[in-house]
Amino acid sequence: MKSSQGVVIERLQQAQNAHDLEAFLACFAPNFQGKHPLHSDRAFEGIEHVRKNWSTMFHDIPDFHSQLLSSAVESNTVWAEWHWFGTRRDGMQFGMRGVTILGVKADRIEWARLYMEPV
Repeated sequence: MKSSQGVVIERLQQAQNAHDLEAFLACFAPNFQGKHPLHSDRAFEGIEHVRKNWSTMFHDIPDFHSQLLSSAVESNTVWAEWHWFGTRRDGMQFGMRGVTILGVKADRIEWARLYMEPV
């Protein structure tokens, strides 16, 4: 049986690959806090910032695809290793790989530390 935290990650990935912004946003708590420890100037909070970021991603990379390489759950924390890729509208390849560490409560992601870098 999968944990509810693991189910949230599956829903997140399915929404990413379907480019379903509303289903994607439903994975996050309204007061979501995102941090990029390697790029502290990229920290943000709130679901509207997530909406802005991912609506741009889905628009600019029409064939965006998310591959979950590995994941682990410990209590309310999920570690996930990702490969995001696709082709930008200008024909340039897009690729990012890395790890996200997510805090999940009541089937929603409350916080994240993102260690995603371009490849």
